[in-house]
Amino acid sequence: MQPDLLIERLQQKDERAFAKIYELYSENIFGVIHVIVKDVAVADEVMQDVFLKVWDKAESYTGNKGRFFTWLLNIARNAAIDKIRSKAFKNAQKNEDVETFAFFLENDENLDGKTDSIGIGKWVNKLKPICKRVIDLLFFKGYTQNEAAETLEIPLGTVKSRNRNCLKKLREEIEA
Repeated sequence: MQPDLLIERLQQKDERAFAKIYELYSENIFGVIHVIVKDVAVADEVMQDVFLKVWDKAESYTGNKGRFFTWLLNIARNAAIDKIRSKAFKNAQKNEDVETFAFFLENDENLDGKTDSIGIGKWVNKLKPICKRVIDLLFFKGYTQNEAAETLEIPLGTVKSRNRNCLKKLREEIEA
C-alpha cells in the first residue's frame, strides 16, 4: 500500500492502517526513545503512548509540512523528553536498587569492553563529516537506509556503501 494512502486511512481511523504503520515504524521509534530514556521498560511504555497519540492526532498531520516519519519522530522525541523530565522518572532513577549495580561489581574481568559504548561519541567524532552524518541518521536517530538516502539526497546504494565503510573506519578507530 502506498504511504500516502496508508496515512489517509489512518486519519480516517482505519485500524488496519494503524497496525501497518505500527509495524513499519515501531522498531525505529523504539530505538529513538530508548536512546533518550535509556531504559527498555520505560521506552516501551513511552512508545505505546506515542502510538496512542498518533492514533488520536492523526488528522493533525499534513504532508506539506514535512514527512510522516519526521512528524512521528517529533512526537516520540517530545514524549521521551517529557518522560525523563517528569518527577516520577527522576525519583525512580534516584531509587535504583543496589542489585542493579551488583552485576558490574561481581564480574569485572572485562570492564573496558562493557564501557566501550559509553565513549562511542568520541570515536564517531574522529570520522569524516559524511560518516558522522550517516552514523547519526542510521544509529542515533533510527532512520532506515531509505530515509537516510532521502535526507542526504544520495542514492540508496551509496548510503549502504558509506554505512559499511564508515562502520569499518569506526572499528579501526576503536581498535587503534
